[in-house]
Amino acid sequence: MHAVVLRSFGPAENFSYESVPDPEPGPGQVRVAVKAAGVHFVETVMRAGLGGPTSPPLPELPTIFGGEVSGRVDAVGPDVDAAWLGADVVTSGGSPGGYAELAVAEVTNLHRVPPGVSHETAVAMIVTGCTTLQFLDTAELTSSDIVLVTSAAGGIGRLIIQYARRLGATVIGAAGGPAKVAAVRELGADLAVDYDRPSWEREVRDWLGGDTVTALLDGVGGDKARAGFDLLAAGGRYLTIGGSSQQEFTPDPETLKERDLTVTNALLVLLGRPETRLEYEARALAAAADGSLVPAVQSFPLAQTARAHAALESRRTTGKVILVP
Repeated sequence: MHAVVLRSFGPAENFSYESVPDPEPGPGQVRVAVKAAGVHFVETVMRAGLGGPTSPPLPELPTIFGGEVSGRVDAVGPDVDAAWLGADVVTSGGSPGGYAELAVAEVTNLHRVPPGVSHETAVAMIVTGCTTLQFLDTAELTSSDIVLVTSAAGGIGRLIIQYARRLGATVIGAAGGPAKVAAVRELGADLAVDYDRPSWEREVRDWLGGDTVTALLDGVGGDKARAGFDLLAAGGRYLTIGGSSQQEFTPDPETLKERDLTVTNALLVLLGRPETRLEYEARALAAAADGSLVPAVQSFPLAQTARAHAALESRRTTGKVILVP
């Protein structure tokens, strides 16, 4: 089979598209002919050889990235029900990863792709959708909230906007550049702003007309997180749901106390309850099937994985990045 292999940490150009032996499913496993594989931002961090408190351990090299896999079962392990053969499935635990034409997965980690749901959508929901629902349960949004979402044109941000709008909350989406702002506006955000403009937070204040943000779901960090934090109402809540800028923002403890603000690292909350993963994955796929959450995807050919990583790192993508063998 063809696969994208990383043999040394570093820039995206270190990926190599090459022929490798086909994997064989062992006991309790199936082999999936990959139709779509997800690219996660954390994989760009790992590929570069960087780590962090919310990043998985760096893999041994050479490695094939990509746990998010959707496709059709073409072989089963010796003790697996043959009824799985030919099934359209999705999993968040592909191994070797989905940056390949074939991947192996534990049968206990599989979900059948719901009727009417594409492989690309299934891959977008199995981690991005699952993660979004966990963040939203942590945020406990209500119809009375005024929600500010940064990185609003990303895979998670777009789903949060859809959810909050269906809930009846007021939604402000902040993203970088005119094209992404237009995409956020098309999703139905009450206000879409370009946070690459130096006056973006003033624009939000003027639009609010005396109201204030009650919940900030920040996927960026750094200066943009600080600007969004300053828009929070007394008693508001600030949730960290990502860090695409790779810059930290730590609120001042005195400010938190004076304004009665709540700070939650939703990423750490998520990592602290792995036992709920399969339940949330199933909920995410059901939301895609009934149309309540519709992910956006941006596809790249498998052989162009380096280009996909470079685009994701430079924040030139919109929605979930997908590799197609």
